[in-house]
Amino acid sequence: MMWMMLFLLLPILALSYIGWHIWCLLPVRWYVKSIVIVLMVASFLMLFAGMFRATDSMPMPLATAVYVIGTSSIFILLYLFMLFLVLDLGRLTPLVPRTLLYNNWWTAGGIAVFMFGLFLYGHLHYKHKYRETLTITSNKVTKPIKAILLSDLHIGYHNQRDEVHRWIDIINDEKPDVILIAGDIIDGSLRPLREQHIYEEFQRLQAPVYACLGNHEYYSGEPGALQFYQQAGIHLLRDSIANVGDLCVIGRDDATNFRRRPLSELAETVSPSQFSIVLDHQPHHLEKAEQAGIDFQFSGHTHRGQVWPISWITDRIYECSWGSHQRGKTRYYVSSGMGIWGGMFRIGTRSEYVVLEIKN
Repeated sequence: MMWMMLFLLLPILALSYIGWHIWCLLPVRWYVKSIVIVLMVASFLMLFAGMFRATDSMPMPLATAVYVIGTSSIFILLYLFMLFLVLDLGRLTPLVPRTLLYNNWWTAGGIAVFMFGLFLYGHLHYKHKYRETLTITSNKVTKPIKAILLSDLHIGYHNQRDEVHRWIDIINDEKPDVILIAGDIIDGSLRPLREQHIYEEFQRLQAPVYACLGNHEYYSGEPGALQFYQQAGIHLLRDSIANVGDLCVIGRDDATNFRRRPLSELAETVSPSQFSIVLDHQPHHLEKAEQAGIDFQFSGHTHRGQVWPISWITDRIYECSWGSHQRGKTRYYVSSGMGIWGGMFRIGTRSEYVVLEIKN
């Protein structure tokens, strides 16, 4: 109960702090200030329309707008909060006079231009998909294998069919032998995927696809998510194993399922002569793969916070929140994701796909 109260109290305090600064800063009549603050609060409240699936009963264009505005607002408000906090701390010095924050068009205009530029950059940076290459040498493969590794596509109201089409083209251009997805293909609602027949885009992939579940597949509704995987031609590995040439791919159920099978139990059936790859959406307890003698683990989930300084938090929560990692003979890669949850901005992080080459 205390955590729930704190969860509700912190946004209210932050909105109040930002609203007070906006009220003091804008040199306009009171009713204009009121309209600006009401729009700010309304944008934030749209976030909950998406969280509680109210968007599913709206016309698609309206649902898309409500989702994008609501989820974008929390990132914009975060940066406004940090900016006003820096200015308030600056007032403790002669560098920031009081007049800079009261009835000042120059400050208001400067903040507006800065925020627009920052989030335009963040959006364009998100749209660019980085190609990360990773090469592993192993005597367990008889010929080179090229795998595309993806995580956190988050297909939904924001990442719709035209965007997925672009991603599929990028993947096909790589001409991989196999495609591995570490969960969260679905964002939250299955409605956009169904109405836009997005499974048809996955059917265009020119290599076999294997994937595990992520926490968002559970949020979207597990039965519907499983149906989408089947329609899309994705081989779901849910605490199960697939032999793909010299590879043994182990797909774990998401940690949302507290009764998922232990990795040590799954690894017992792996032949020592095969190169083993674990798909585990959430990169918790990385030591388990090392203890099980796994060659490589691929995870996602963290997004590396999506924007700075949240990336600082994820870097401290996880043993590895992004990039390459190694424990003993086991190698890892934690991806920041191809897609993203909510507002389509990347500031201090990146959207990526991984090209894994395994050579003899």
